[in-house]
Amino acid sequence: MATENSLKVALITKEWPPQIYGGAGVHVLQLSKALNKLDELEVMVHCFGGPRSDAQGYETPKGFESSNPAIQALATDLAITDNLNGFDVVHSHTWYANFAGFAAKLLYGSAHIVSAHSLEPLRPWKAEQLGIGYEISSAIERSSYESADAIIAVSDGMRADVIKAYPLIDPEKIVTIRNGVDTDKFAPNRDTQTQNKYGIDGRYAIFVGRITRQKGLAHLLRAWKKVPAEYGLVLAAGSPDEPGIGKEVADLISELRSERSNVWWIKEMAPHDELTALLTGADLFLCPSIYEPLGIVNLEAMACETAVLASNVGGIPEVVVDNETGRLVDYDPDATEKFEQTFALQISELMSEPELTKAMGRAGRNRAKNFFGWEQVAKETIQLYRSVIK
Repeated sequence: MATENSLKVALITKEWPPQIYGGAGVHVLQLSKALNKLDELEVMVHCFGGPRSDAQGYETPKGFESSNPAIQALATDLAITDNLNGFDVVHSHTWYANFAGFAAKLLYGSAHIVSAHSLEPLRPWKAEQLGIGYEISSAIERSSYESADAIIAVSDGMRADVIKAYPLIDPEKIVTIRNGVDTDKFAPNRDTQTQNKYGIDGRYAIFVGRITRQKGLAHLLRAWKKVPAEYGLVLAAGSPDEPGIGKEVADLISELRSERSNVWWIKEMAPHDELTALLTGADLFLCPSIYEPLGIVNLEAMACETAVLASNVGGIPEVVVDNETGRLVDYDPDATEKFEQTFALQISELMSEPELTKAMGRAGRNRAKNFFGWEQVAKETIQLYRSVIK
C-alpha cells in the first residue's frame, strides 16, 4: 500500500491489456504488478488504446485518426502529457511513449526514465510499417534518450547497442536491468486438450511471436524445408507489421503446408492456458530473431520447461545458455542462407534427441526461476527511481 511518502510514478506504454502483442507490453504489465506489491510507490499506468478499468487509457485524439502512425503517437503522447503533472518519475516504454516522458520532464520537471526494449536505428525494416513516420519515430527516440535522466537496458547487449547508437549519452546513465518472467504463471502445463483443439498430433517444435522481420520467421520457414518431415511445426504467429511481410510469411506457410500435413498455423493470440500447454507440449521452442534486445518469449518457454533453439543475437545469450538450456546459432545478415541451413541442422539434431531436450528444458526452468524473478526487477527499478530524484 502506498504511503504519503511514496514516490509517485507514471508508467507510459502503448500496450496494455487486452492490447498486448509484444515483449514490451508484457514487461510493463509484469513490472507494474511487481511495483504495486511494494509500499514505496504510487503507480499509475497511462496507455494507448482508449479507456481501461485499471489504467488511464487514451484514444487517438480527434482529427488524427487517419494520420501516419508516428503522428498519431505524437498526438496521443501530448494528450497523456496533460495528465502527468505531479509525478516524481515518468517511466516511458518504447518510442511510442517516449515523447510523453520527454515533454513531462520539460513541462513539470519530472525525472524521466526510458526503458530500452529496442532501438529504431537497429530496426530499419520499420520504415516498411511507418513510411516517412520512421524518421519521426527515430527523432523522438533519439531526443528522449539523450535528455533522459536514466536509461534502463533490458540486457547488456542492449546497453552496448544504446552506447553505439547514441554516442552523446553518458554511459553512466545506462543501467542494465534484465526482464523477468512469472514462473508461477508460466509453468509446465501438460493438459493435451489444447493440442486436440488445434488438431496437433505427434512431436513438434513451436514458434511464438508477431509477424515482423525482427523475429526472423521467414528464415525459420525456409529452414524448415530441410527438417525431416516426421517432425511437426506449430506457428503461433499473427499481427503482421505490414502487408509485405504478412504476404511473404503466408506464402511460405502455404508452400510448407502443401508438402506436409503437420504444420499448424494459429493466427489469433492464444489464451494463456493454451499458450503454456502448447509451449510445454513442444520438444523445442524456436527463436530465429535477427534482432532481439532480450527475448521475453524465450524466458516464457524456458519457464514451461521447454528447450530453446535461438539465434545468437542481442540479449538472447544472456538468457539461453548454449548447450545447457538450449542451443544458439550465429546470425550474419550477409549470410542468411548459411544461418537457415545451420538452424535446420540444429532443429533436426535436437528433435532427434528427446532426452537431451527434456534435460535442457528442466535446466531452463531452473534458470528462469533462479535468475529472472520480477521481484528483483522491481527492487532494482525502485533503486534507480530514487537515484534520479533531484
